[in-house]
Amino acid sequence: MKLTVVEDTNAKKPWYADGLSFTCTQCGNCCTGGPGYVWISKIEIERFAAYLKIERDAFIKKYCRVIGNKISLKEGKNLRGEYDCVFLEVINIKENGRIKSRRVCTAYEVRPLQCRTWPFWDGLLSTPKSWDHAAERCPGMNKGKQYNIKQIEALRDAEDWPDATAK
Repeated sequence: MKLTVVEDTNAKKPWYADGLSFTCTQCGNCCTGGPGYVWISKIEIERFAAYLKIERDAFIKKYCRVIGNKISLKEGKNLRGEYDCVFLEVINIKENGRIKSRRVCTAYEVRPLQCRTWPFWDGLLSTPKSWDHAAERCPGMNKGKQYNIKQIEALRDAEDWPDATAK
C-alpha cells in the first residue's frame, strides 16, 4: 500500500512566515535596560577568556556572576538607572566634525549566543506586538538584512553559535 503525504493547508503559519528584517547597528540598546541575565556556556567562557587573554577563572571572577548552576555576565547600574552589560562601554567618536558618544560592546566578536541570536528570541517572535515593542528600542529591527522563516527559526532554536561560514 502506498501512502500519500498531504500537506495540511489549515496549519497556522507563524506571523513572521514571510520573513523579518534585522541588521545589528551596534547601538548597545539591547545591552542595557532592566536587570536581567546574559547566560554564557562553558565554551563561551573559554572564548571570552582567550579573547581577553586572561585565565578562565580570572574571567569568571571579574566579569561573571553565578546564579544557581548557571553563569551570567555581570551588569552595572548606569547614570540613567538602567543596567548595562559589563562589556558595554561609552566611547566618543568624531562624526561630521562633532564628537558624539556611542555605546558599544567591547567584546562584540565573541558575544554570547544569547546576544548573537537577538532579536530572534521566542518572546519577541510570539506576536507582532512583541516584535514591534522591541523594535521601538532597536534601530536595526525591520531594516537591513532579510531573514526567511527557516533562518529565523534556526536562530530562535540555536544551541551553539551559528556557523559563520554558512551562506
